[in-house]
Amino acid sequence: MTEAIIDDDGWTKRNSYGPAVVAFGGGHGLSATLRALRHVTRRLTAIVTVADDGGSSGRLRHELGILPPGDLRMALASLCDDSQWGLTWRDAMQHRFHSRGDLDYHALGNLLIATMWDMLDDTVEGLDWVAKLLGCHGRVLPMASVPVDIYADVDFDGELRVVHGQSHVAATEGKVVNVHMTPSSPPAPIEALMAIEEAEFVVLGPGSWYTSVIPHLLSQQLHDALKKTSAKKILVANLAAQKGETEGLSVADHLKVFHQHAPDVHIDAVIVDPSVVDIYDEVETAVSELGADLLLREVIVASGTPRHDSLRLGAALRDTFQGYNLQEKG
Repeated sequence: MTEAIIDDDGWTKRNSYGPAVVAFGGGHGLSATLRALRHVTRRLTAIVTVADDGGSSGRLRHELGILPPGDLRMALASLCDDSQWGLTWRDAMQHRFHSRGDLDYHALGNLLIATMWDMLDDTVEGLDWVAKLLGCHGRVLPMASVPVDIYADVDFDGELRVVHGQSHVAATEGKVVNVHMTPSSPPAPIEALMAIEEAEFVVLGPGSWYTSVIPHLLSQQLHDALKKTSAKKILVANLAAQKGETEGLSVADHLKVFHQHAPDVHIDAVIVDPSVVDIYDEVETAVSELGADLLLREVIVASGTPRHDSLRLGAALRDTFQGYNLQEKG
């Protein structure tokens, strides 16, 4: 297990190895990426969306005026060590209370994170302390220092309406045309900007496209950092459209949406499972518009359920990283 030590500045230092990787996203999609990347590197930073406004996270956000901790909790749980200690804490972080009172459906991990923030009055330091307790292989940071709100322009059979809130956008029955957020330029933690600057590789996706992946591109500071970084940028495609948010969108459509919201962000490679490619030429065209190489790799679980297999995705990412390293050496 990698030992985590927090110095006087709150920075988590680790005995580490592997390439420096930054992963963007939120929820189950980012968790899949982090579980895969744990097989590849210990020099890992997750930058997580902070737009959740529902469930336990939404309640804590509105009651305490804090960042919604849920997606941060899931990222931390995904980085727990595979020892008995790590697996026990992983399950404890995800544990939800069920009662007839105010604790109903709150996740223990959300309450733990909120506790550390209240004690330390420092979001990043609080997350670092939780990561130390869990023995995490990597660091978890929020995409912004303040909570953000997602708005979407949604087409309901020809009538364009604005849908407000991550939970409502995710479940919308209309077709999402465009997303934006407030504040429009939220401050990003300096630690997140430094991680992007120092990264060798950046991984975006998979995940809820409009509410977990695209929000990072809407942050001006993160957007600019992604443009400036010398890191190779890899996009991992979703395995299926999400009911509500991206219902009816093909893989090519997902890539076009990404390009629409960040036409100036160059992507180096897109990892796509062959089983989800309906029309190869359309996917190839969408990938080329991003300036990327198309990498067809089997990353789905063996049962065919639309979930990424951590070992298969880890192998695909490892091979991609090694391929770029060999090119540079050559």
